[in-house]
Amino acid sequence: MNKTAVEFSEQARKTLEDILNRYPDKRSAMLPVLHLAQDEFNVLSDEVIEYLSEIMGFSPAYIKGVVTFYKLFNTKPVGKYHIQLCTNISCSLLGSEDILAYLKERLGLNEGEVSVDGKFSLVTVECLGSCGTAPVMQINDTYYENLTIQKVDEILKGLDG
Repeated sequence: MNKTAVEFSEQARKTLEDILNRYPDKRSAMLPVLHLAQDEFNVLSDEVIEYLSEIMGFSPAYIKGVVTFYKLFNTKPVGKYHIQLCTNISCSLLGSEDILAYLKERLGLNEGEVSVDGKFSLVTVECLGSCGTAPVMQINDTYYENLTIQKVDEILKGLDG
């Protein structure tokens, strides 16, 4: 077994142990372990996936298949403020396309890019599960609903400060 440079902190190892004890089948523990790894390393790189493979006993290809199935896992570095804008039907009908155009212009980014200073990243997602309060975006773990371009501008100004 090759030792990788990636390694969980002591606190993360304790959390990992708790997760693995909670789920008798390691496949059931996969999503919580991936969340833990993303919290710990910020990105699920090939190196992190190899490390998890050693821990979990699954091939790197199997783990990468799970990681890439879900858009909530980052396989590339993201900005300090990771903006996910919903473009599903409800959000699109209520203006998310205009908000996307505004975000691209305001941040100087295209979808999937990270700003040069590492502050912002921008992606679109299929659904954030908040159709009743569309349009919606998520920045890191915080939802912002009933968006307008003016509201988006105020949110971004709050992040800049």
